[in-house]
Amino acid sequence: VQLQASGGGLVQAGGSLRLSCLTSGRTSSSYTTAWFRQAPGKEREFVAAFRWMSKYSYFGDPVKDRFTISRDGAKEMLYLQMNNLKPEDTAVYYCASGRPPLGSIRTASSFTLWGQGTLVTVSS
Repeated sequence: VQLQASGGGLVQAGGSLRLSCLTSGRTSSSYTTAWFRQAPGKEREFVAAFRWMSKYSYFGDPVKDRFTISRDGAKEMLYLQMNNLKPEDTAVYYCASGRPPLGSIRTASSFTLWGQGTLVTVSS
């Protein structure tokens, strides 16, 4: 089982991208699917998470009000819509899956399965 992240690319500041994560069936109520990002020389940072039980989304402070999550359960896909992108959003974006408690969804080590990452570059 492997997650597959896609949709990265080069975009100008203010533009939009939509990332996709094929969740490989990990959509039952016990799972959380999350997005993390890592910029060169920086630690992996929480971006967003979706809990399949509550159907509720959570966002990191740097991206809230700009990023949204949507899903297609039939296709087992989770999407991260990124609007009003900024140069500081430049990073490799990873989707991850796991069963963390709510209090741990922002912690990368709480997730046991990771996709290969997709690069997002925002030019100024």
